[in-house]
Amino acid sequence: MDVVLPCLDEAAALPAVLASLPPGYRAIVVDNGSSDGSPEVAASLGALVVHEIRRGYGAAVHTGLLAATSEFVAFADADGSLDLAELPAMAALLASADLVVGRRVPVSSGVWPWHARAGNAVISGLLRRRGLDVHDIAPLRVCRREALLALDVRDRAFGYPLELLVRAAASGWRVREVDVTYGPRAAGTRSKVSGSVRGTLRAARDMAGVLR
Repeated sequence: MDVVLPCLDEAAALPAVLASLPPGYRAIVVDNGSSDGSPEVAASLGALVVHEIRRGYGAAVHTGLLAATSEFVAFADADGSLDLAELPAMAALLASADLVVGRRVPVSSGVWPWHARAGNAVISGLLRRRGLDVHDIAPLRVCRREALLALDVRDRAFGYPLELLVRAAASGWRVREVDVTYGPRAAGTRSKVSGSVRGTLRAARDMAGVLR
């Protein structure tokens, strides 16, 4: 399985993140304009590094998807907050699902700021009202590469994960949500979404556009 890791100034986190990959899982680090040497760190640790000059989570994710070659593909944050050792268990569920997404379970109360939790709860609640039984707009997910390409997700900003879920539901995909560990980010890194109220509001704006 190829694992796409959008990356913007994650040099401090990458060694531990890449070391946590299970055997047989290839890291594709998509550098989105880092200034801290992240591409060089990733390459020195054996990851495939590709570059996306357009800023935006969705742009980085899509570039990584195009670079992937495996039948199955995973997506995760590169900041060390997710346990990539949980990917094989998620991948196994693809025998009876089209998309498996992780529902973040924080290891402590300070891991997930209140403003990010609140925004996530509102958006996921709207999805449940549309008939998609999920509780998180998850950063950790696995699916089949060709099927995802055919889904034609077009958002290139923070609305990408939500558009993926909306399009998956509209296409009749079987979506399975499982609990995954959500821990603190590596020292020296900061979430582009939940790291500030401004980042959360920007993501909410992008997601609201997707719902409209």
